[in-house]
Amino acid sequence: MSKKQEINTPETDSGDETPTIHLHIDEADMARRMSANGNQYATAVVEVIDPLSYDGKDRRSKITTIIPSGGLQTSHGTIYLSKPTRTETGSGKKLRAMISFTPRESVFDISNANSGTNLFRGFFTLFWISMFLFAVRTYVRSVEAYGYPLSMEFGMRYMFTDDTIMLFISDGILVLSTAICVPFAKAIQKGWISYYGTGVILQHLWQTAVLFTAIKWTFTRHWPWVQSGYLTLHTLVMIMKMHSYMNINGYLAHVDAQAKSILTQLHKLTDSFGGWDAAVALAESRRRALDASSEDEAPTNDTPTPSSTNNESTLRKRSKSASTRSPQLQPANTVNASQIITTGNHVLPASHVLKPGPHPLVYHPDETVSSLAKDYSELESELVGMGPEYIRWPDNITYKRFAYYMLVPTLVYELEYPMTDKIRPLYVLEKTIATFGTFVLLYTVTESFIFPLTPTPDQSFLRSLLDLALPFMIAYLLLFYLIFECICNGFAELTRFADRQFYEDWWNSTSWDEFSRKWNKPVHTFLLRHVYATSITSYKLSKKSAMFLTFLLSAAVHELVMAIVTKKIRMYLFTLQLAQIPLIAIGRIPAIKKNRLLGNIVFWIGLYAGFPLLCVAYCAY
Repeated sequence: MSKKQEINTPETDSGDETPTIHLHIDEADMARRMSANGNQYATAVVEVIDPLSYDGKDRRSKITTIIPSGGLQTSHGTIYLSKPTRTETGSGKKLRAMISFTPRESVFDISNANSGTNLFRGFFTLFWISMFLFAVRTYVRSVEAYGYPLSMEFGMRYMFTDDTIMLFISDGILVLSTAICVPFAKAIQKGWISYYGTGVILQHLWQTAVLFTAIKWTFTRHWPWVQSGYLTLHTLVMIMKMHSYMNINGYLAHVDAQAKSILTQLHKLTDSFGGWDAAVALAESRRRALDASSEDEAPTNDTPTPSSTNNESTLRKRSKSASTRSPQLQPANTVNASQIITTGNHVLPASHVLKPGPHPLVYHPDETVSSLAKDYSELESELVGMGPEYIRWPDNITYKRFAYYMLVPTLVYELEYPMTDKIRPLYVLEKTIATFGTFVLLYTVTESFIFPLTPTPDQSFLRSLLDLALPFMIAYLLLFYLIFECICNGFAELTRFADRQFYEDWWNSTSWDEFSRKWNKPVHTFLLRHVYATSITSYKLSKKSAMFLTFLLSAAVHELVMAIVTKKIRMYLFTLQLAQIPLIAIGRIPAIKKNRLLGNIVFWIGLYAGFPLLCVAYCAY
């Protein structure tokens, strides 16, 4: 029979900045619409209440449109629903922060249709033309003064060329060492190692050994800041990738063990109903009766069209088939509050591709059997990828798939990722040229406008800040574009990785927590899943304690990089990182939060001052 459910989102981890979402789900209507859309999308009427309205009043909008990416289009933007996740496992191990992937393009990608219609797109062109003229002017002045395009007075080129071969060899050994993850996952899968216990200890010991080996090696080789900074940062990236791979495979091994245990219980329970086959037959009979009742009572208030009238019987058959296969169409698997996982002002996207359906015994009339079958179906759904291959754990544990994961520009491991149809050679060429061109501009700014103004203790503190503010901001923007738009998109194209949202509109940030969520999405999603969520679910920390732990770890890692690069331990960056916590609390005061323009001004002033302040602090003191 047709059912409607209204679910409100719980308090989110991101504070008041997340809209309240009310889902009004008509299951029978959902079945019909999914069949009409090739069984790919569910449809719900969503009411969005945005607490961040400019006039301070609630703004509400209702939608019934689902866009190709699987998102729900509203007048305030696009929202997504996360895939179903369980809130608890048998031994208390939980993983609530399920980061899902969906096909998306980066904001500054010229192939992004939305960016092409943006009213400010001309400023993007203006920026690069201005940077080109700026570079040409710099080269001309340098040739007139020194006879070279760049003076080379400060020897930055020697920093790049010093011991380069050994750097490449060291980096290669680092990458190859990550392959130990595959036999580790195999050992967990075969039961030789219990992940939640020995496995976790071994994992952290290995990651610690890799990090301190890399640090020791940079000091042994006496590398300058370019080489030492690169190897340290790449080591941290490899550690995060290894951690996610080991953690998720260990978690799935735990889920698989639970699923097998529940299946054993089901076999024992069905003995009292005449055996397994008889119980399945009874459940199938009940499911067919429910389907027939749902078809008879389904509302028919949709406006008929010639095409819909002619295909009514076909759609009804597809609807019945879809309700059989899809767990999302059953009352037990309808969206609930625990499924709505938020980050920032967006709800984490769900895969819009249907997975294999629930176990037949879900429809058994006995509540105990039905409940166990639902638990088994949910556990099994976690062990299967989101498509297109629907790979099932542990078939993913191979060197080939691990090598692919290491090349994909994400720090969060999944059984499968959304993929593009093909690799576009011209796109790869475009990103390659952009990578080298942006690097040349970054080198020019650093060599000509940052190194000559490196502060010393006898210089004026305020004058140093004034001299370095603009060059550092330009260098930061170029470095951001180089990494997240050029390099990440290039690797994504080569691996056919379809989710290109490596950043969001961080330049519109009104607070530091919003900036930290948006400017570096790969690291943010890693911290969300493997630090923040895991500390809550596995170590029973409160949300505030988990947030503090996440900031503490992030600050410690940032300070570690600065210590290796500058060969100094000063804790300046560590202190500034932790100072964001009270600033975040202040920024959430309603009177301040409503004034977005003021918040954005304060953000940019802080960013402008932060870089030269750190440079002066670490170089002069």
